[in-house]
Amino acid sequence: MEYEKLGTSALKVSTIGMGCVTFGREIDPSTSFDVLDRAFEGGINLLDTAAAYGNDRISEKLLGEWFINRGNRDSLILASKMNGDMSAAAVNTSIEKSLHCLQTDRIDLFQLHHWPNKGWGKKHTEHPVEETLEALDDQVRRGTVRYIGISNTTGSQLQMALELQRERRWEPFVSIQPQFNLVNHRDVEKDIFPVCRRESLGVLGYSPIGAGFLTGKYGRDRIIPPGTRFEVVPGHDEPYFHDHGFAVLDDLRNLSELSNRSMIDLALAWVFAQNDVTTVLIGARNTHQVDQAFKALENPLSKSEEEALDRAGTSM
Repeated sequence: MEYEKLGTSALKVSTIGMGCVTFGREIDPSTSFDVLDRAFEGGINLLDTAAAYGNDRISEKLLGEWFINRGNRDSLILASKMNGDMSAAAVNTSIEKSLHCLQTDRIDLFQLHHWPNKGWGKKHTEHPVEETLEALDDQVRRGTVRYIGISNTTGSQLQMALELQRERRWEPFVSIQPQFNLVNHRDVEKDIFPVCRRESLGVLGYSPIGAGFLTGKYGRDRIIPPGTRFEVVPGHDEPYFHDHGFAVLDDLRNLSELSNRSMIDLALAWVFAQNDVTTVLIGARNTHQVDQAFKALENPLSKSEEEALDRAGTSM
């Protein structure tokens, strides 16, 4: 495992980060602890959760229990996120709840789950972006949050926020968390990465195997097997169930057969090979899936494999 500085922060994050969305939602507490133990043993030091992960912040609560049980909080970089209403009051309340659930006195990286005023669900209300950014700055000054970032936003919105933060002398974002995989990467490369290079931001890429799409379990019949992510969280299939997505899947399957490497192994290794991505967030339902990520990291793509995957889906 290697470690790289996250943007302009003092945080050094592992090449693989642990996305904690499955904890308490798709796997029970005992299995969640097993996954966390395996990740930690393998050198993963970044754990990414969110208020929206599971009912009643169950992912945050399980992480808090694990930290206390293992006594390793100071060895890890903890990231969480808020969604919905992003008024100053909501920012303060969300961080307070996260700290309580996580049983810690600070969050290393606190992120907006989406652009302010694009809220999810009924709790969303309109507030100026400036109000959200100032509230985040205040939390950093208090010491409850060390650094801040954002997820699921556009390059122009990201640039706008950074310019506001610079102008008002507020704490700047140090990172962005976009969905990044073989199906959904070209828009990120064109829109997000140029801002990140120019502003020295870190990138936490999530969903490297497309929420399971790139495992090959789905076909053009669009049948969703019971228990899969697309059934557990309806709507996750929309970014993948289209002509381009299935063309990428066909090319990935063909290369898997030629190279004698699994589709998962190739999809993960391709994301690990992208220089603009600081850390890749994996999700897991068991320790075997954590080991799959370690294996892909240990076996980089050949030049021909990487070039073939770069072209995946372009011949449709």
